[in-house]
Parts: sequence; structure tokens; C-alpha cells
Amino acid sequence: MSVDEQVKLSNFSSIFSLEGKVAVVTGGSRGLGLHAASGLLQAGCSKVYITSRKQAACDEAVAALNAIPNKRPGAQAISVPADSSDMEELDRLVAEVAKTTDRVDILFANAGATWGEKFDTHPEKMFSKVMDLNVKSVFYTIQKFTPLLTAKATITDPSRVIITASVAGIEIGTVGENAAPSYSASKAAVIHLAKNLAVELGPRHILTNAIAPGFYPSKMATGLIESKGGMKQLEEYSPNGRLGKPEDIAGLVVFLGSRASSHVNGAVITTDGGALIKGRI
Repeated sequence: MSVDEQVKLSNFSSIFSLEGKVAVVTGGSRGLGLHAASGLLQAGCSKVYITSRKQAACDEAVAALNAIPNKRPGAQAISVPADSSDMEELDRLVAEVAKTTDRVDILFANAGATWGEKFDTHPEKMFSKVMDLNVKSVFYTIQKFTPLLTAKATITDPSRVIITASVAGIEIGTVGENAAPSYSASKAAVIHLAKNLAVELGPRHILTNAIAPGFYPSKMATGLIESKGGMKQLEEYSPNGRLGKPEDIAGLVVFLGSRASSHVNGAVITTDGGALIKGRI
């Protein structure tokens, strides 16, 4: 291959475009899921299905997303409330999505929960709830959406599964008074799940990757941020001097959903400003 041929990249101007793609975002009514949904719409998706357990939260999120002025003409966010920890609800979710699309190009498996309590009194009920939602429901959400993910997928235009893990699944998570062993274990589990599914689903033209966020201000993270000394202390600790912003997560999800990541499969990408490699706070 000549030098001239090497520098000619096909359609590079559209390499991050999601023009016409269809996405499903679980846990999409707030926090990281909502940030990602906004990015997916603004990057060109024609439909972004928002699902979480509470209908009011889904409807509110969809109303805000549909009011975004710079999405593509005709693009829409669609509310499909469902409890993804319930297998019957998952079946209903997939059936509802299938009523208005013949394919899903991007599945952002983001629904999750946590529980903080000291080791000696940590309740079995909450440990099981966190593991069920963060691991079991992620697996079965992907399994049940696979027919729609494979419907139009090809070797040159594969579908994408993006799983929300956490840096707590890579390093030691929170211990002590607000210990979160189930959360850390669940996020380690979905990191390994993503690697397994990359091999299992790759031949079906589905790429599977995980993202591992650090601290992003959100309703779920508020208590943990306070227990670590507050936002200012965490910002000072981070090598890049700040915590995560909405566009950070949105940009990463758009990248993993776009043609730019067509040869990325089974990866775990941290988004924490370098705090993980610096060590625990």
C-alpha cells in the first residue's frame, strides 16, 4: 500500500456519526444513562428508547430529550418503562421496542443500584438486589435484545453493546461504615461478562465493551462523594483536577457506538481522569 493510499481514510468526516441508528438505554431516566441518551440523539440516532423502573421518570427524561434543539429531523426519544430485574418485564420491554423498530443498533446496559452498610450488618436482601440488577439483569437484557441486535448487523457495520461497570470493579471499592461489597463484586462481574460476550457475540456481528466510570456527580453517587470528603477534595485528588461531566460519558458512549470503534471489542475503558492509576483516596 502506497503512502497516498494509507492517508486516504474512507468517509472519515462521518466516523463518529450515528446517523439513523436506533439505541436502547436502560437506566436512562437520570445520571449517566440520561447523559448518554442526550449524546446519542445529538450524534444522529433516529430513535433512543429510554427505560427505567419508574414511568414518571422515563416520561420526564423523554420530554427533556425531545426538546433538544440540535438533534436530527424526526429523531425522537421514546419512553418504555420497565423493571429490568424482572424477566417478564424484560420480555415486555423487548416486545414494546419491537413494535416501533425492526432493529437495535446500540444497547447501553446501564441500569444499576448500590447499597452501603458496614460488613457486620450488611443485609442479604440488599446484597441480592444489587447483584440481581447489576449482573443478572444485564446478562438477560442483552440476551433478550440479541435478536434485534443481530437483525441488521453485519461484519462491516456491527451492532454495539455497552455495559456500565465502574472503577470499583477494578480496584478495591468502598469499605468501612458505608461498605459496598455487592456493588464492587457486581461491577467486577460485568467487566468479565463483557469480555465473555465479546467472544460469544462477536461472530454474530455484535461488539461488546464496558466502561468504568469514576466519580460523576449524580443522585446515586452523592452519599459516596460526601463520605470521601466532598467534591472539592475529590477534584483536588484527581490528576486532571475535576470530576466527570455529562459530556465525558456521552462522548465515550457515542465513540463506542460509532464507526470509530469498529475494531474495539472486549475492552474496558476507564473514565475517571486518571484517579484509578493514582491510587485510592
